[in-house]
Order: sequence, then structure tokens, then C-alpha cells
Amino acid sequence: MNLFAVGVNHTTADVELREQLAFSADQADQVLAVLRDELPGVREAALLSTCNRTELYCLVDGPIPDFSDWLARARRMSSQRLRDVVYQYRDEQALEHMMRVAGGLDSLVLGEPQILGQMREAYARAHEAGLLNSELGRVFQDVFSVAKRIRTETGIGANPVSVAYAAVSFARHIFSDLKQSRALLIGAGEMIQLVARHLHEQQVREIVIANRTLERASELAAEVAGRAIGLEELPVALEHADIVISCTASPLPVLGKGTVERALKRRRHRPMFMVDIAVPRDIEPEVGKLDDVYLYTVDHLQEAIEENVRARQEAAREAGELIREAVHRHRRSRREQRAAGVLRDYRQQRGMLADQELERALSQLQNGADPEDVLRRFKHNLVNKWLHQPSVSLRRMAAEGRVEDLRTARELLLGDEPDQT
Repeated sequence: MNLFAVGVNHTTADVELREQLAFSADQADQVLAVLRDELPGVREAALLSTCNRTELYCLVDGPIPDFSDWLARARRMSSQRLRDVVYQYRDEQALEHMMRVAGGLDSLVLGEPQILGQMREAYARAHEAGLLNSELGRVFQDVFSVAKRIRTETGIGANPVSVAYAAVSFARHIFSDLKQSRALLIGAGEMIQLVARHLHEQQVREIVIANRTLERASELAAEVAGRAIGLEELPVALEHADIVISCTASPLPVLGKGTVERALKRRRHRPMFMVDIAVPRDIEPEVGKLDDVYLYTVDHLQEAIEENVRARQEAAREAGELIREAVHRHRRSRREQRAAGVLRDYRQQRGMLADQELERALSQLQNGADPEDVLRRFKHNLVNKWLHQPSVSLRRMAAEGRVEDLRTARELLLGDEPDQT
């Protein structure tokens, strides 16, 4: 049986194509339900679909299915369009790929943690659909195990590599307990949305979102249990803000030195942490010269991010070594499993010979034969029968000059060390 990992991701397909290949949870369930009928060689399978990748993990008997064609039919598109962007890994390469995906090494943002949860969901859906049994289940458990080690034993996720998260991390350096801090966010675009979510996860005491369009601010505020205000309310809101993060599309600054100076007086010069992510800047540079104000721009964040990216790249190298070790263990385990079949057949064969001799011995005892003689003959006959086939094979190996095979036989039969003669 062969393990395959097949799919597309952000490195092989543009966002338009990835959107066409994306599966919702319900769609994934429907596709999995008919997968084995459409691809008869597939015994076990799971489907992972995120904004950056769609991948199928499966165990296949017999001929290799045309995965590109199946994926194209599932999404009602031309298979030819997919052939240049679909990648396919097999056996150990497939296992290594799955581990890299789960560990965040194959993500658009190196080390991002969400992918592991998404892969766990894919595993659960496949299990519920009856498409995931013991063998592929063990593969997934190996994948999850090494992904956990990557998280705990390397610094892959320790340092922020997004502007939004870096801004929140900077705030944590100024305020030891963000739960006691109040945040004022200016703007309601994508960057501020990310900042708001990060602050909400940190359980900031209050989030106020100021925007030119109050409706957009209200929508975002509802997501993070915050409060929306218009830009005209900024001077009052600033008095209560410990954290100010701004990112608007305004061509002119929305916060000047005078406004911030007045807010500092009203708040009795309690420290104020400010991050200006916008380009052009939203906060006048002179604000950074005020006492009790810690002002950072996107350039400061970018410097930190570049350093953090280097740290994650070093962690990724460590993670790669963990994956190589895990693949090696998996390879060894697979080889050991091959011995299980040999041992099973050997036990069955030896058991049949023993049963034959046992039946003969019991019959002799029932006919009044001497028990000691019966037991001695039982031992003699059983040993001879057990040794007959190995004896024939060993004499043939010796006659053919198969020295290495004879050494292996000594190791197997007598427990000799591999290098003994």
C-alpha cells in the first residue's frame, strides 16, 4: 500500500485558482463520501482545505489514480489546467510533506499555528466519514506528534512575523498586564481588524475603534466586544487610551502633537504606547518626542519582524531535523511491521507441526504406552520436524557459498551478533 499527498498550495497556484479548489466542511464531507467509488484504489483518505492549500492524503492499493483528474471533476474544471500546479508526494516524501504542513514549515507565514488545528479537523472529518482506519490513522498520529514537538522544542512560533501581531507584542513589552489596559484603534481596514483580534485574544480591558465610517467601525467592534466611535471623538477617547494603534488611508495625519499633549495632561502623564502602521503616517512624528509617549512606526516593526523571521528560519532548520528523525522512526517501524507477517506465518506453521505430534502422543498415551517414552519421542519428532526445512535451506546456502546468508541464519537462529561468523 502506498501513501500519497496530493494538492496545490500558495506556491503552486494563484489565489483565484485556490478559491476554485477550496472545499467547505460540508463540501469536503460530500466529496469524501464518494471518494472510494470514484477512485477504487483508494482505501483510506482525508481532505485538507484552507485558504492557502487543498490537499488529499490517502493510502492506495494497486495502480496510482489520476488525482488531478479527480480533483478537476470534483470542482468542475479542466484537468489540464491543474496538471501544472498539482504536486504529488509518495510514501516517505508524502509523510515528510504532511509533517512540514502540520508543523507550519510549508505555510505562507513560516510557523503559523492554525494549520495544525485545520489538519486535525480534516482527520476528524475523514474518521467520521469512515475513510480513515488504523494505518492512515497511525500516519496522522505520527504527524501530530512531530508537529507538537516542533511547537514545544523549537522557537518556530515564539516570535511574531506579522505587522499586526508585532504591534501587539510591542505593547506587551510596555504594559506587563494587557488585561488592565485600554486600547484605541484608529481605522477599520484589514490591518486594524487583525490587531483588534490579537488584542481581543489578549483580553484587553477595553477596545475602542475609531473610523471615518461609523458603520464599519461598529461591525468590527461587534466582533471583539468593543465600542465604535467617529474620528471626531478621538480627543476624548485619547484621554483614556493606554494603547493607540492607527492605520488609515488618510493622506494627512489624524493625530497631531497638540491633541496628544492635551490628552497626556488629562491622564496625568500615564504612559501611552502608540504604533503608527499607516503609510503615509497617521501620527505626527513630533508626538514621539513627548515624555510618556512610546511611538513606533511600521519601520520599527519591520526591523523586529525581519529579526524574528531569521529566528524562525533557524527554528525551521531544527524542526527539519525533528522531521527527519520522525521519518526515520516511521521507516524502521514499517520495516518491523513486515516481520510481523513472517512471524505470524512461522508461528502457524510451527503450531501445525506441534499439533500433529501432540495428537500422535495423546493417541499413544490413550493406548497405554509408557508416558516417559511417549514424551521422549514427542520431543525427538517435534525437533526433527521443526529443523527439517531450516536444515535443507542451510545446506543449500552452504553449497552455494552464500556466506552472508549463513551469518544471517546464525543471527536469526542462535542470536549471534551480526558480525560473528
